[in-house]
This record gives sequence, C-alpha cells and structure tokens, in this order.
Amino acid sequence: MAMALAASSGESWFGRWLGINVLWEIAVGVAGGWLIGKLFGWLTFRVPAETKLAKTGDGLIAIAATFFSYGVIEIFNCYGFLAVFITALTLRASHRDHDFHVQMHDLTEQFERLAMMILLLLFGGALVSGLLNALRPMDAVLVLILLLIVRPLTGLIALTGFSAAKVEKLTIAFFGIRGVGSFYYLAYGLNHMDVADPERLWAIVGLGALVSILVHGLTVTPAMRWLDHRQGRDPDAIGQSQ
Repeated sequence: MAMALAASSGESWFGRWLGINVLWEIAVGVAGGWLIGKLFGWLTFRVPAETKLAKTGDGLIAIAATFFSYGVIEIFNCYGFLAVFITALTLRASHRDHDFHVQMHDLTEQFERLAMMILLLLFGGALVSGLLNALRPMDAVLVLILLLIVRPLTGLIALTGFSAAKVEKLTIAFFGIRGVGSFYYLAYGLNHMDVADPERLWAIVGLGALVSILVHGLTVTPAMRWLDHRQGRDPDAIGQSQ
C-alpha cells in the first residue's frame, strides 16, 4: 500500500513505512495487547473471589477481550489483529491451568463457526452474483501458484526450528487456513489506496478462497488419517476418545 500510494503521489515511502507502519504500529499493537491481556487476566483470575470474572463461568469474556483489544488499538491506528493475538496469549498465561480457559475456548469456537457459516453464505451469494466475472486465465494460474507453491514454501520457512517430522511440517504448511481473512485485508487495502481494477482483485481473492475451501476441505480428512496411520496412531480411536 505504501508503494502504491507513493506511485500516485511521488513522495518517498520507505522511511515512513519503516518508522510508522512497521516499528511504531507493531510496537503499539504488541504493548497494547499485552497490557489489555494483563488487565483481563487480573479481572478474570486475580481480583477478590466474589468479583473475579472466572466465577461467572461466562465464556463471553473472551469475546469481550477480543473486541476491546481490537477496538482500543485501532483507535490509535495501529494493528488491532496483532493486539488481539497478544491479548489472548497474555490472558492465557495469567493463569494457564485454570478450567475457565476451556469454557472460553469452547464458546469462542462456537462463535467462530457461526461467523464462518455467515461469511460462507455471503461468499456463496457473491459467487452467484458474478464475483469471478472479472477473472482472466492468468489469474487462475496465479491462484494455483499461490496455493500450491508459495503458501507451502512460506509455511515451511515459518516452521524452521519447529520440532516435527518433515511430512508433518509439509502437512501443516499445505493446509493452513482457508484464506477468507484475505477479504478483510483486500477491503482494508482498497480503503487506503486507489487501484485501477478492484473487481479483478476481488475475483482473484474470491477464487483463491473458493479453491482453498474445496481442495483443502476435501483433502484434509484423508490426509490427516494417512498421517495418523504413518505415525502409528489409530485415527478412529483418537476421534472416539475426544
């Protein structure tokens, strides 16, 4: 985005990008997320027993921490997503073995599934309304390169030093997430810069999410079962125990 804006204005971009977008916004996101996580950790586990939030048994506290952290940091025009991540880590570390974490996790997982269902319904409506009409043949090739080559390679690089077999690392790097978060990032980018053909960008991202949902969704179960068998585990026994 910094380079795109610089191309239209002719101004130097690197210094502002490094100083503001990288150093300052990351620092505020990390520090703010840590402080908010500490605050919620204290309110949840450390205040007197009659008033601590963990006594309520209400897993919505995790959702409240998410929105609060994101909103506060975005007020300062810094990285709310990063702050939420740090808040979650800090909140968990404040009392790692408390049973209340299970309740918060279960509720947030249900919210995630509901939100994903709603998003996929909207995504399906966009597809039948012509989301992919602006695609060109080279765009489809680009999507396949991103999903089948770029993402697995970058995933493997990110897992450098992680203690796991090569096949497990490759499995993690290949599947990852479905890519629907790309809609957020594209919308964010388009709100901060002008592009010549935004419909084509939406089509590329839409095709990427569609292919990821289909390919990864259809192959993840047999791949995980094969991996379990390869590691000497019984996938059916694991599923029954859970």
